[in-house]
Amino acid sequence: MRRVYSTEAGELVAQHSTDDLRRKTLQPVQTYGNGNVKSLPLEERTPVYTPAGIIEAEMVTFHESGKLKRVFPLNGKLSGYWSQEDEGKLADPLTFDSPAGPLTAKVISLCFYEDGALRSMTLWPDETLSVQTPAGVIKTRIGASFSRDGHLRSLEPAEPTPLDTPVGRITAYDSDAVGINGDSNSLVFDDQGQVAAVSTTLSMITARHYSGKEFVFVPECRESLCSESEREMVPMRILFDKQGVEISVTPDAEPSYVDFANYEISSSPFLPQLDNLSKGLICSV
Repeated sequence: MRRVYSTEAGELVAQHSTDDLRRKTLQPVQTYGNGNVKSLPLEERTPVYTPAGIIEAEMVTFHESGKLKRVFPLNGKLSGYWSQEDEGKLADPLTFDSPAGPLTAKVISLCFYEDGALRSMTLWPDETLSVQTPAGVIKTRIGASFSRDGHLRSLEPAEPTPLDTPVGRITAYDSDAVGINGDSNSLVFDDQGQVAAVSTTLSMITARHYSGKEFVFVPECRESLCSESEREMVPMRILFDKQGVEISVTPDAEPSYVDFANYEISSSPFLPQLDNLSKGLICSV
């Protein structure tokens, strides 16, 4: 049965039919306890009014207040008959306003704060976008997020990117980044535009205590997913605050905290992959 919902994003017709490939199931409209719409699958791609401009969408979600939360240009159901590649062929480049200026890319979704500010964008797999950051233009994959007041909060570098940090130059790149959405990413900036967190497989951290004792933190290795005979690097996670640096050499490792008051902390290149060049590159590089 055809049902129209009146929302701040426009008059939207809920999905009430299915097809044989992309939309095999009839997705329900979800609501909050107060009766406001939470998620609304649309019958067809429909122009939706958003703070970033008019966007044709097949799925929208809302905050409990009724304010727009997420917009999905496509909403196909992946299956053995309909792949991510099939769905991706239907994705068109979208131009939208952002705190980093007008952007054009194929996006899975855009997310908004309740006040209408853009919270994040999630890119299609294999899609990249050049984003203006406090550290210059960075080629970005997966997505980027923004603070409520319009500062770039985080993004996922699409390639190894050297950056200035409180402890020196670090090459940012997370080879394990998972592209679920662009809300949270490995490269994080603070409100002043300084690097607040970064993941790397190509940099090491040296901490020299003023007593002369030295500690070195490097990315660790694991068995490659491509071959049992190969090893690949695990991204090392580094977080900065005004007092020091928190370092996790693997995602499961207990973080180590090194403070600026007692240590001289510096970064330098870490290139163990050079030892394997005669054997060929490992699959993660």
